Amino acid sequence: ALSRPERFRFERAGFTIDGWLMKPFGFAVGRRHPALLNVHGGPATQYGHGFFDEFQVYAGAGYGVIYLNPRGSQGYGEGFARAVVGEWGGGDHADVMAGLDAALARAGWIDPERLGVMGGSYGGFLTSWIVGHTDRFRAACSERALNAHVSMIGTSDIGHYFVEGHSGRPPLWDDPAWYLERSPLTYAGAIRTPLLIIHSEDDLRCPMEQAEQLFVALRRQRKEVVLVRFPDENHDLSRTGRPRHRLERFRIILEWFGRHLGPRGPGPSRETAARVPP
Repeated sequence: ALSRPERFRFERAGFTIDGWLMKPFGFAVGRRHPALLNVHGGPATQYGHGFFDEFQVYAGAGYGVIYLNPRGSQGYGEGFARAVVGEWGGGDHADVMAGLDAALARAGWIDPERLGVMGGSYGGFLTSWIVGHTDRFRAACSERALNAHVSMIGTSDIGHYFVEGHSGRPPLWDDPAWYLERSPLTYAGAIRTPLLIIHSEDDLRCPMEQAEQLFVALRRQRKEVVLVRFPDENHDLSRTGRPRHRLERFRIILEWFGRHLGPRGPGPSRETAARVPP
């Protein structure tokens, strides 16, 4: 059975922002269910009413699904799309958290003590950022993320013009403060949420070092973090990756959230780093 998205809207900072809720398979009135907050990439992309296999997988596994179009999303005019420039980790973060509050107010069936957050690419950036600024989530999954602006500028295939363009700031060498202040890596010391990091070794958009830096920072602090590396895959693992790797990705994500969002609470991680077979 498929879960049908339910649209909701909320107001924030002068914007009307769209969000959607999906009930989990096995939904029961009077029972509280865990939920996953999903953050899209881009940021110039958008969610909508269309069928998305990933969300059906999560709903089918027993999770409510929350997703939003915060500032920076497409489809709402140039002003809304450009409102994220210079605001990475600022207004976009506030939009996402306000959307979560709006979803919880609307859906009393969601258990606020069993929330997960996840996203890829720019959504991975916001996931890494969020867990460095709040402990509201029991677990998180950051995929193909931008975690450090400084190294991204020199290693990504779109590094300097993408990062500088979205910063709205002068180049790194003229204004280094913004690039450090708006990097999730800077806040690794504040991360207490168990974090699963998934990254492809052939990712040229957000290179592998972006995952490695955050993983090493958290491991040095003996925090709960798992890094899973996918060989022979690029930035589009979840969309165009080898079928066996796409299935393995789902298995790893569902096992992670199942361990941390289950009714008995979190269990121990069995490993800290893994490389999926080619």
